[in-house]
Amino acid sequence: MTRLIEDDIRTKEVLEWRGINLLHFSGSSCSQKTRIFLNLKGIEWVSHPVNLATGENYSDWFLGINPRGLVPVLVDDGDVHIESNDIIQYLEKKFPLPELIPAEYKELAPKLLREEDDLHIDIRNISFRFLFGKLARKKEDSALKKFEEDLGTIEGKKDNHKVNELKFYKDFNKEGITNKSVIQSALKFKKVYDGFESNLTKQPYFLGKELSLLDIAWFIYTHRLILSGYPFKKTHPKVVNWYQNLLKREEFKKEVNESLILRNVRRLTRFQDAIKGTTLRKIVNF
Repeated sequence: MTRLIEDDIRTKEVLEWRGINLLHFSGSSCSQKTRIFLNLKGIEWVSHPVNLATGENYSDWFLGINPRGLVPVLVDDGDVHIESNDIIQYLEKKFPLPELIPAEYKELAPKLLREEDDLHIDIRNISFRFLFGKLARKKEDSALKKFEEDLGTIEGKKDNHKVNELKFYKDFNKEGITNKSVIQSALKFKKVYDGFESNLTKQPYFLGKELSLLDIAWFIYTHRLILSGYPFKKTHPKVVNWYQNLLKREEFKKEVNESLILRNVRRLTRFQDAIKGTTLRKIVNF
């Protein structure tokens, strides 16, 4: 679990915050996942929006709470927790009912969620290329330099986690998202979804008869991949049925509602890709 110690926290005002507070962004996949979890648990929380589109996550104020520059961040009675999967596992222990980790999977939960977390750059590759279109702006060199030079610590130590973040944005600024990167990412997802498709022949959810954290985590990735044009109906029809059943639930649906601007940008991006023959389906050719 990733919890900041007091010396890590440079924005000291959050130490006085009471109750469950969530710093988040509406369109962040990890924020959406965490909000769905909070909805299902019925946990009361205080919202603190952080605008990633304007680079607010690279401000001194926010880096003083999370030196990784990522949302969501949970502040629980002044204790600061980062990393979405760590946050939801922490909250699962604090609010055990309704149970979202089946008893037989409690020891395995961190490993199962790590597989999703390990593909975060891959979902970003596909989202930036096929979902966000021109909204996927390059990061200003000055913002990246500030982020790179920030001396914030995690658990009292220099944090190496942001190396991957910096590499992604430096590569994106230089060459965008290449077809090679798209294919590599899509193949990783196909391998995981092949396993889920097999599971869903025997049960309604990924871990059995009851909804779990794993379903919540992968719902968001599945939603983004569907919007990006991933050929689920051809490759994983049972996953499509699982996804559609979850999307009917208000706890899920309200967290993935698109703004009109994003919806129009996505439609324009898909139209332009179709004209050029560069859709996700064409590139991966499953």
